[in-house]
This record gives sequence, structure tokens and C-alpha cells, in this order.
Amino acid sequence: MERVSAERDVATIIAIAIVASVIGNLLHEGVGHGGACLLAGGHARVLSTVHFECSLDNRFISAGGTLVNGIAGFLCWLALRFVNQAHGRFRYFLWLLMTGNLLSAAGYFMFSGIGNFGDWADVIRGFSPAWLWRAGLTLLGVVSYLLAVWLALRELRPFLSERDWRRGGAKDLTIIPYITGGVLSTAAGVLNPVSWILVPLSAAAASFGGTSGMAWMTQCLGTRFAPRIPTQSFTLQRSRAWIIAALILTALFIGVLGRGVRLL
Repeated sequence: MERVSAERDVATIIAIAIVASVIGNLLHEGVGHGGACLLAGGHARVLSTVHFECSLDNRFISAGGTLVNGIAGFLCWLALRFVNQAHGRFRYFLWLLMTGNLLSAAGYFMFSGIGNFGDWADVIRGFSPAWLWRAGLTLLGVVSYLLAVWLALRELRPFLSERDWRRGGAKDLTIIPYITGGVLSTAAGVLNPVSWILVPLSAAAASFGGTSGMAWMTQCLGTRFAPRIPTQSFTLQRSRAWIIAALILTALFIGVLGRGVRLL
């Protein structure tokens, strides 16, 4: 990895990544599965970082998390159209939240289609022929994942300088938050109240697996897959506010939500 520019503070990048990861997780489990549970007439029972327990069990509730991730990613993309270029840290937060949500949503399609496990495996369970539904789900996941990576690279333009457009540049903006989100989700998942098996199958898979595009997307820089070189770049200087917010959210995410919160 290239040395991080002085204009990109590592602690602040990590802090923004933590805030975006926590919000993305809450959108999936709480707003997505939890909201679908309430809309379906069920009662919320337990919320943790790796599962949501509802009194009902149906396809709509299973699909809720991914649907909300997709909607949230789209809304973040819209918000990026209106954020002033001077607000570099907030714009980067929106980019991370957009990218994480879109990659996670697409990743769930692939994960369920290939492994026959997870939210969308529950959605298509009982559909026939099963192999065709799984193949279609996998194809949807691959196509939507590549589109999400392409969109993320386009929206990353304001943060890049010309030197970043060498093949593999700007890794500090993508790999640091990728590792941060994966470690945070896995650490919280270890404390989940259901089973240790959810650590590799949900916490690690959804974070390290679902957002893996962030680990390799910058390799596409310098190819026709990448957007044009920007005319100016943003800075990401140190922010105590983001760092403090990240420390508080980390403690709550791992120590409280990781153990599970009983809602009834």
C-alpha cells in the first residue's frame, strides 16, 4: 500500500468507516428485517448485529434487510448530488455508506444463490426449479455487484488526485475502511446470542465477503472501467468529532448490540 497522503488522516478514515459500518448494519437488521417484521404484523423480539428475531417468518421479512440496503445506497447516491464539495469528510461518509450498502445488497444475492444459505435462500425456498432460481439469483448478484463497483469508482472521483490514477492507487480510501468494517462486524458477531456459527456465516461473510469489492476496486483505475481524472480533489483532515463518535459507536455496537437487545 502506498504511503497515505498527509491530506488523508488515517484515524479519521477509520472513524468514518466505523460510523458508516454501524449505520449500514442497523439499516439491514433493524430497519430492514425489523421494519418488514412490523409491516407484516409481527412483533420484534431480539436485535443483534447478526440477526433479527421476529414472531413471524416469511419471505418479505427475509428480503427486508437487502431491500433497505439497496434503497439506502440509492438515497446516498442522490445525496452526493447535493453535498457541497467543501464538506469532504461528510461526502466521504456518504460515499462509504452508499458503497457498503450497495455491495452488501448485491453480495447477499450472490451468497444465497451460490451457497443456498442466507436471506435470499429463504426468499426463494420452495420455488421450482430450484437450480434455475439459484442461478438467476447468482447472476443478479454478479451483475449488480459489478454495477455497484462501477458506481462507487465514479463517485470516488472527487477524492482522487492524478497520482491516484496509477493502477491500484487510492487504496487508503478503500482498503482501510474494508478492513475496519470487517474487523468491527466480526468482533461484535463473536458475542451474538444465537450461535458461534453466525460469526463466519453472517458477521464475517457479510462484511469481509459482502464488501470485498472495496479491497480490489482500485485495481480498475487506469482502465476503461474507471471514470475520468477529476479536476480537483478533496482532503480528509483529522476530525476529533468523527473520532469521538466512532469510539462511542464501537463500544455500543460491540458491547450492547453485539450481545443482542431483547425488544419484548
